[in-house]
Amino acid sequence: MNSGDTVFIIMSAALVMLMTPGLALFYGGMVRNKNVLATIMQSFIILGVISIEWVLWGYSMSFGPDYGGIIGGLDWMFLKGVGMEPSADYGTTVPHLAFMIFQCMFAVITPALITGAFAERMKFSAFLIFILLWATIVYNPLCHWVWGIGGWMGKMGALDFAGGTVVHISSGVSALAAAIIIGKRKGFGSTAYIPHNVPMTITGAALLWFGWFGFNAGSALAANGLAANAFVVTHVASAAAAITWILMEGVHRGKPTTLGAASGAVAGLVAITPASGFVSPMSAIIIGGLAGMICYGGIMLKSRLGYDDSLDVVGIHGVGGTWGALATGLFASKAINPDGLNGLFFGNPGQLLTQFVSVAVTMLFAFSMTYVILKGIDMVIGLRVSEEDEERGLDITMHNETGYNL
Repeated sequence: MNSGDTVFIIMSAALVMLMTPGLALFYGGMVRNKNVLATIMQSFIILGVISIEWVLWGYSMSFGPDYGGIIGGLDWMFLKGVGMEPSADYGTTVPHLAFMIFQCMFAVITPALITGAFAERMKFSAFLIFILLWATIVYNPLCHWVWGIGGWMGKMGALDFAGGTVVHISSGVSALAAAIIIGKRKGFGSTAYIPHNVPMTITGAALLWFGWFGFNAGSALAANGLAANAFVVTHVASAAAAITWILMEGVHRGKPTTLGAASGAVAGLVAITPASGFVSPMSAIIIGGLAGMICYGGIMLKSRLGYDDSLDVVGIHGVGGTWGALATGLFASKAINPDGLNGLFFGNPGQLLTQFVSVAVTMLFAFSMTYVILKGIDMVIGLRVSEEDEERGLDITMHNETGYNL
């Protein structure tokens, strides 16, 4: 047991927890004012629902004793055997409970990311059922594949330091499935959906940036040099992406925007997440800088493809996570992390192929399972609110309250 590592992991868990309320503000500011509380509520209540799911069965499914490289067993249900002593396999210098709660915060924010795709039009009851099923059927197996002892993707050599495949690609492609199945908002294509409170969104982005240091640096699971490197690369990648995004805006639209700067910063954070424990600061600047450009292009592509991803989850998390996972296969260096692997630019071209396989399988699995879950819910209770409820706004119709009384 190392007291410094223990404090570090507990504080990192607290930082990651703050990301979900930060995401609530980030998303809440981008919707119309009649839907601000409903949007914030979706992220906030996930803190409750998924935290309980994680304690009851999610942690055991994700990190419990391996069954065929596919799933963890139920040996640790209700946290049986998960106590105050270190685990033999995970975070070996901190209490097992500290590792568990750190990972809980990852399980919380991942489904919260998806909510931006169906903002302003999904029933709250259907939403609650969806996130519980999604966490159980999609997130927990993916988490075991990549991070669980014996998981097949980790054994294959796929590198994902803090959640490129597990968190961002899975949520991004699930968001695409959700946007397709739930359908477009009323008036899509003819109505201007203008963010009602950009300062709220900027505040949310700042909290995400702040919390992301726990997300990535904490994934070192020790207060050491690797954590310091992860902290630095996280920051510079986000900074680079914010700059390139507003440059793209300036060229494409004539003027840079604060919303663009916030979106670019988040895109850089997404892209560096899988690579943060394997790349140098200079590589991170390249990864982040390209992420700002690539994700901006991904959002521009949305209008051409015609799906209504309300808050650009696909363009930022799906596209950014994919770029980050592949970039890990390019820039990873054992000089940064001796326990990792070299990427293409450091003499190991096979790593890029391994990363590609992990990305493709994650996309196929998350999209297909999300499609099945949502179709099932739609057949039983329906996914969408009525046209009248959508017109009045979800704050009143779903929660009987309003965000502002002006």
